[in-house]
Amino acid sequence: MNASTVALASEPGTFRRPARRGARVADRGISWVLPRHPSSVPSARRLVLSQLAVWALAGSADDAELLVSEVVTNALRYTGGAVRMTLCLCPADGTLRCEVEDADPTLPQSRQACEDDEGGRGLYMIDLLARSWGSHRTGTGKTVWFELHVRPGAGQHRHADI
Repeated sequence: MNASTVALASEPGTFRRPARRGARVADRGISWVLPRHPSSVPSARRLVLSQLAVWALAGSADDAELLVSEVVTNALRYTGGAVRMTLCLCPADGTLRCEVEDADPTLPQSRQACEDDEGGRGLYMIDLLARSWGSHRTGTGKTVWFELHVRPGAGQHRHADI
């Protein structure tokens, strides 16, 4: 998959949980186009883990990996065509931002999952783990994003053997 450097979009959004106040500048950003295929979800996780390792952010890998799985899965499940995943790092305020763009303008809706439901908890997990998150319509669909507080150089990936 080809990667290209991108900047954060400054377009205002319809936020589900507001971002912090104050301007942020992304020092680093990278973006990938993911094909509409189930294998794109594990590919997205690998891309994120690899990029976090490059940025020496392995301590943030578990939450990022889980949330990326959720937003990419939803984009692939509920829309047609490829999706674009963008990671931006803002070291000044310790923020990692992930944006997933797709071609469907329908914004995500939280729902109450029943105990035996296999799905319906993704936005709840994002709300629990993300520093902030939201979504907004674009000219060609929508972007769903989340931000995580990152800890540069903070230890190993927690999935390591103990």
